[in-house]
Amino acid sequence: MSRPRIVIVGAGFAGYRTARELSRTARDKAEITLLNPTDHFLYLPLLPQVAAGVLEPRRVTVSLSGTLPRVRLVLGEAGHVDLDGRTVHYTDPEGGAGTLEYDRLVVAAGSVNKLLPVPGVAEHAHGFRGLPEALYLRDHVTRQLELAASCEDPATRAARCTFVVVGAGYTGTEVAAHGQLFTDAQVRRHPLREGLRPRWLLLDVAPRVLPELGERISRTAGRVLRQRGVDVRMGTSVKEATHGGVLLTDGEYVETRTLVWCVGVRPDPLVASLELPMERGRLLVDPHLQVPGRPEVFACGDAAAVPDLEKPGEYTPMTAQHAWRQGKVCARNVAASLGAGERQAYRHRDLGFVVDLGGAKAAANPLGFAMSGPLAGAVTRGYHLAAMPGNRVRVAADWLLDAVLPRQAVQLGLVRSWSVPLDTDSPELPRVPGEGRERGPGNRGGGQPGNGGQGDDRTEATRRRAVSESAKNQPGPEGPEPARNQPGGEPAKNQPGGEPAKNQPGGEPGKGQPGGEPVRSRGRALGAVVEGDAEWSGVAGPFLDAETPGPAGSAEIEPSGPGETVTGDEGSSPAEPHSGPGGGPSRGPAEPRADREPPGPEAGSEPPGPVRRPDTAAEPRADREPPGPAGAGPGTEQSGQAGHRTGPEPPGPVRSSDLPSASPGPTDLSDQSDRGER
Repeated sequence: MSRPRIVIVGAGFAGYRTARELSRTARDKAEITLLNPTDHFLYLPLLPQVAAGVLEPRRVTVSLSGTLPRVRLVLGEAGHVDLDGRTVHYTDPEGGAGTLEYDRLVVAAGSVNKLLPVPGVAEHAHGFRGLPEALYLRDHVTRQLELAASCEDPATRAARCTFVVVGAGYTGTEVAAHGQLFTDAQVRRHPLREGLRPRWLLLDVAPRVLPELGERISRTAGRVLRQRGVDVRMGTSVKEATHGGVLLTDGEYVETRTLVWCVGVRPDPLVASLELPMERGRLLVDPHLQVPGRPEVFACGDAAAVPDLEKPGEYTPMTAQHAWRQGKVCARNVAASLGAGERQAYRHRDLGFVVDLGGAKAAANPLGFAMSGPLAGAVTRGYHLAAMPGNRVRVAADWLLDAVLPRQAVQLGLVRSWSVPLDTDSPELPRVPGEGRERGPGNRGGGQPGNGGQGDDRTEATRRRAVSESAKNQPGPEGPEPARNQPGGEPAKNQPGGEPAKNQPGGEPGKGQPGGEPVRSRGRALGAVVEGDAEWSGVAGPFLDAETPGPAGSAEIEPSGPGETVTGDEGSSPAEPHSGPGGGPSRGPAEPRADREPPGPEAGSEPPGPVRRPDTAAEPRADREPPGPAGAGPGTEQSGQAGHRTGPEPPGPVRSSDLPSASPGPTDLSDQSDRGER
């Protein structure tokens, strides 16, 4: 008899704890499969320290295969769940589709950035829910300070040194606190002109910082932030975001290149696709974490609305503390449904909260005892070390080194702005150009590449053109438009049916060739995008159709409160597919006729000059077939379709003896404008 199959979707706090407990209790009694986009568990509470350079990225990750024995790891994103057929369809990291069958399903997909209908936010803001976003923010902040140091314009210099954080909950407060320390340390080592100091703004429509916690902890956190120099503005948020700054709800316009969106989270969109009873965007479950009417389906963590037995009529908030505990209870109840042990209802006791404010400062209330200062800092770090399922020694070592050594303020350029769009279903994965995903069976929707960031100095039109040019270099019969020198695209200038290349016979002499212009070297490979050489950190593309402008904040939501999905359908429109391999005529060169040699230049004549093609196709000669690929009939014009112009065959190769003895012109390096991040 085959063993029962348990599939766990997601390896966040709830999913990881469920898998770990099942690997101990179920052992060899069940086949446990964990489906997750990455091969690690991310300890989110320490993510602000990664952005501030305190911890290295791998310190806050724990290997799934290394810490979950007897659990099969499958890399992929769940896209569709067939509840009747008991199958989960997913997409692996390379785009392949797969299917997992289950007898018990645990939905622990977690949450993603919460969106609000504020104009410009989706294009110019970045969230803080994944490791790529933290790495991008660290590079971006460092880059802005370095650019400000060399900037001549005082207004631009001040804008680059202004950083706006929206949302004064756990994440926003810690990002602003650590960010101010990080930038101050850089400026102390490399002072800015006129004594300029980095400015951090923390905005929220709530009346105080950390509104979800007690008033005493809130006062402590607010006092530490203001003493450190953070401009804390309560009752204020963003009304509109633009490339050059943000318009606040009080009417003030703040020039900035950085907008960090920390207003809260929303359940993963996979939950809504199940078409099961929901509560404020979360999957409704009973106290035993089972879905009513689907006893084989369990849910926990941010994806589940779990009744709070301590507060009848309410549901547990979306916090890591609840997700971690629910994972343990879920594992026991799944095992009990298979005949191992007894199930139990989820009950919790509040153990308190800790907020790391950077350095030796923190605010904490363990077991109800409010504290602040260095003592709270020690309690906070001790709690994190105890809660982490791994890497404790490495984390402690990084903390020790940070206390005695200066931080390395360098930008690695590993994550670009368009890799971490705000509107994405997978903040744990960076996006790549041309990876636009459509929601459907076996695939989850993801943010399109091209989300703009504040770190870019180009206009939006230029950024969109750069995205379009970048998409053209992605081959594929159904994907973006192929490049001119790729199969299925417009014929290259040196191919039959296209305009002759400048350095080819019958074409205009190339730059650097006799009779041509000197080469203007740009230091880039063939096929690279030339237009849009500006900074690639902010390629923009619309992602949100804002319906009603309004303030953004977290007063009306829980600290990590759920919200409605506010997304738009607008995105980078794919180019029209062109014929390619297997889908149309070939673009390869035509074979020479065997009955004659190609015409060549007469002896002693000058090299052939440029051939200017008229706007209309030339009439074919009656005594020969027009050159071009097989299947292309004579007289075919090229007007946006996969056809070829007709015309005389290109002349034969130029003999070396026919060329003048003049040497090529000098190489001009004055046009090097490679300002992009490498």
